[in-house]
Amino acid sequence: MEQSGDKIADLAKRKTRIMDTGGSQQAMKQHEKGKLTARERIDLFFDEGSFNEIDLFVEHRSCDFGLDNKVIPGDGVITGYGLVGGRPVFAYFQDFTVQGGSLGEMHARKICKIMDKASQAGLPVIGFNDSGGARIQEGIDALSGFGDIFFRNARLSGVIPQISAIMGPCAGGAVYSPAMTDWVFMVKQTSHMYITGPAVIRTVTGEETSHEELGGALVHNTKSGNAHFACEDEKDALNGVKTLLSFLPNNNMEEPPCITSTDNPLRLCPELETVIPDDPKTGYNMKDVIHSIVDHGVFFEPHQYYAENIITALARLNGRPVGIIASQPQYLAGCLDINASDKASRFIRTCDSFNIPLVTLVDVPGYLPGADQEWGGIIRHGAKLLWSYSEATVPKLTVIIRKSYGGAYIAMCSKHLGADMVYTWPTAEIAVIGAEGAVDIIHRSEMRESKKPEALRRQKIEEYQTLLCNPYVAAKRGYVDAVINPGETRIKLIAALELMKGKSDTLPPKKHGNIPL
Repeated sequence: MEQSGDKIADLAKRKTRIMDTGGSQQAMKQHEKGKLTARERIDLFFDEGSFNEIDLFVEHRSCDFGLDNKVIPGDGVITGYGLVGGRPVFAYFQDFTVQGGSLGEMHARKICKIMDKASQAGLPVIGFNDSGGARIQEGIDALSGFGDIFFRNARLSGVIPQISAIMGPCAGGAVYSPAMTDWVFMVKQTSHMYITGPAVIRTVTGEETSHEELGGALVHNTKSGNAHFACEDEKDALNGVKTLLSFLPNNNMEEPPCITSTDNPLRLCPELETVIPDDPKTGYNMKDVIHSIVDHGVFFEPHQYYAENIITALARLNGRPVGIIASQPQYLAGCLDINASDKASRFIRTCDSFNIPLVTLVDVPGYLPGADQEWGGIIRHGAKLLWSYSEATVPKLTVIIRKSYGGAYIAMCSKHLGADMVYTWPTAEIAVIGAEGAVDIIHRSEMRESKKPEALRRQKIEEYQTLLCNPYVAAKRGYVDAVINPGETRIKLIAALELMKGKSDTLPPKKHGNIPL
């Protein structure tokens, strides 16, 4: 019994030594930077007392170059599983207080084990990145570790949710794992992502830049689109991950979590009767429409600051999670462009992967014209949107609110791309182009020869609007299922979701499609 007691005491000492991680001095440095330690993040993220650590005693090989006899507790990463809102998830937390959180062979093996376990269990995996990058002393073993992680990121994509939270530096090869996951959170001022840092850029190109200017949270949320969320601080990021998880199923074989809603499914939205301005060229905020329609007006918006001419959001209708894709007339008149196409396409495919129905709100005048867009590949990027909607097998509901012109009409989840239900408001205009542009092309010769060209032009515009720029022509062809009162939009969408909840749609047998990347 005494020997057993000694072993238990030894175990306690070993745990205490390892769990102290980098020590109080390193923890203080984290706090001075406005950052939490890895174990503080664990305490805030998981339900109290639910975290179970795996591979606590793993350390690097003592023969590594320059690291002889050096103790690296846990090899700089904490891995395990626990409950978040009562649901089990796997996670790893890179520990910057231990060897700068650098990734070595055993560090990578711990992460890979967690990813494998998550795959086997069919549970989400979340990575909290806070690392100086590859451990130089371990050479090729560190590089192989990155490759092993990337391989799993690709294999698990669309199978279990993968979420990355950048809580500090993430540089070099390390950035590719977050880029391959489904969602990326960043923290303003304290998290950074880039392939090459400011010092290297200065040496190679002479360009002066800072960590924040080069790869800060706002840069990747507004310019590059590499991140989906820009959080105010680490607690905000941790809570954001929890909120995101509440919309997602554990894996691709499960339905997303439905809750009992206290928002009346038969609630009318009279405020939508007046949301459209009288002047068809005046913008309005599509978020007002979303607030009116969804449960309690609450939605969660990834890519809030990127490609703002289109909105992507997660919300609930009668307690059921839905993915919303919506034109935003306040920005670029709601035109589709390269970035908007990429943003929406990625969101659609992510929702489809995890069985989240799609609701599309349309007010789109077309694709953004211009040489820069053409040279930048708007054809290829725009095709991604067509592809993603066509490929999606989840229930797809569309509401055309004001206008839907040309190729953008097709691209925004029209009946032709497999929409299950298409509704329009009476204000909807569905046409190849707007009335003014159409008249200027069709009646160019008449107006040139007319003694009163402006009067003739106004007459022809009115005729075109009456005959073609309305939802009833499309409704006659069956391309629109119903023209609805705007105030009934929520009711109609909830009814359609209930109708389509058992939808069965499969793709032809194939290895994978060849999306125009």
